[in-house]
Amino acid sequence: MPTEPGLLRTLREDLDVVVERDPSIRNRREGVLHAALPALWAHRVAHRLHRRGLRLAARLVAHGARRRTGVEIHPGAVLGRRVFIDHGCGVVIGETAVIGDDVTIFHQVTLGAVGWWNDNARPDGERRHPVVGDGVILGANATVLGPVTVGDGALIGAMATVTKDIPADARVYAPPSVIRTPGGDVTPATDPVRLLASAGSW
Repeated sequence: MPTEPGLLRTLREDLDVVVERDPSIRNRREGVLHAALPALWAHRVAHRLHRRGLRLAARLVAHGARRRTGVEIHPGAVLGRRVFIDHGCGVVIGETAVIGDDVTIFHQVTLGAVGWWNDNARPDGERRHPVVGDGVILGANATVLGPVTVGDGALIGAMATVTKDIPADARVYAPPSVIRTPGGDVTPATDPVRLLASAGSW
């Protein structure tokens, strides 16, 4: 789970990960302009302020990052090393979330709580948000809710919703889309042979 080296080293790692994992980025100069990197860097600062008890200052930093990038990370959330947020827009990470090292997060991912009607009854300090292990991939619009644990190396596919613990190296997929042709035929969108056959019959 997360380890914390010095701030400057962490920021350099964040930039290197953008260059390494985003094929549209050719070098560090381009990487600095990556859409989600300012949100991650702002969080690194806000989290340190939050831990020192400077909660208002931390909130102001997080608020500025959200307005600029569309990424909302609560200053209390713990993010590991080499976390990569691709695109970023619409990402929400709650206060008690813990994210491991080498995690990839695509746009519109939510690491949230199950709702105030449950969380207000929890004892103070009890976790409300997910723990995400090392090397996890969270696909676009994936939603992970509550104090669940996603094991190391798991993959949460696009549009999947998780409300229970996920073991290490597991794969979680949303139900596939269905294509209805004008003739009333139903074809799973994930079956390319049947999809091409039905498209050719129009």
